[in-house]
Amino acid sequence: MGRILGMIGVVVVVAVALAAIYVYSSIHDFEIDQLTDDVHMVSGLGSNVGILKTDRGAVVVDTMTFRSQGAELMGFAEELGGGPVQAIINTHYHLDHTHGNPAFPAGTRVVSTALTLDYLHHFDWEYWEGEAKETLPNETFTDTREIKIGNKTLQLVHPGRGHTGGDLVVLFVEDRVLHTGDLFFNRRYPNIDLEAGGSVREWDATLDRVLALDFDQVIPGHGPPSDRDGLLGFQRFIRQLGALGATAAEKGWSVEQAQASGELTADAGYEVMSIPFVMKLDRDFVIRRAWEEATGAVTPEEVRAY
Repeated sequence: MGRILGMIGVVVVVAVALAAIYVYSSIHDFEIDQLTDDVHMVSGLGSNVGILKTDRGAVVVDTMTFRSQGAELMGFAEELGGGPVQAIINTHYHLDHTHGNPAFPAGTRVVSTALTLDYLHHFDWEYWEGEAKETLPNETFTDTREIKIGNKTLQLVHPGRGHTGGDLVVLFVEDRVLHTGDLFFNRRYPNIDLEAGGSVREWDATLDRVLALDFDQVIPGHGPPSDRDGLLGFQRFIRQLGALGATAAEKGWSVEQAQASGELTADAGYEVMSIPFVMKLDRDFVIRRAWEEATGAVTPEEVRAY
């Protein structure tokens, strides 16, 4: 028995070590797509990051999940972005878009919507204690903001509720590239954060405002680079998902009936996203969130400062 327990112990140690190696390698596994001469997308474990090159240095949109990733992103930004980082833009508050911030120098210009800063304080305050607070957003807005850095113009828009209540999109004007953050999951099932002002019901109209911008290429929050047609396809999915929620509420369906209804067809080819020990973003998840909002089982937080 002692020998068997010893062998089991060895197997467990080896398994844990292999898992740690896998996680470490995943954290530091990046892919870089060049979209224009001056715009790159960096993808990895977490959000897609946009890097804009200006004649004064780099602009970084989102910073992934871990401080160590942020440190590597800073190196990519300086190499691809023409010099030191001039600004970080956080599209919303979730950790896979913000937790790399503390790798950047204290006092770096960090821009977000006012609601994103409120949500960081309200939902994620423990992470931002101590020195990390020096890289919280220090410049906020509520509707639109234009930023000029050197030879580049950035148009920031808070278009409405969808993924959360506080998401912004960033248009790199001269390059005609739009970073949508998680208002667009490219052929992936999206997270719908009702608890932070997200809304399936309002997401369609929010995307109308996004699509009114002048762009050709799109950096989604998750998934490969896309374009206007890809974003329109995601909008069709969101519209159908909202209609399913409304039908379920009208007919008094249970969540299981909604999930089994066959009413959602615009997700053909969509991929499941799993966040270990947290959530699984799949067909059942998005239908449940639409059902919860439409029936009032979960009411989105009032969009306000906390």
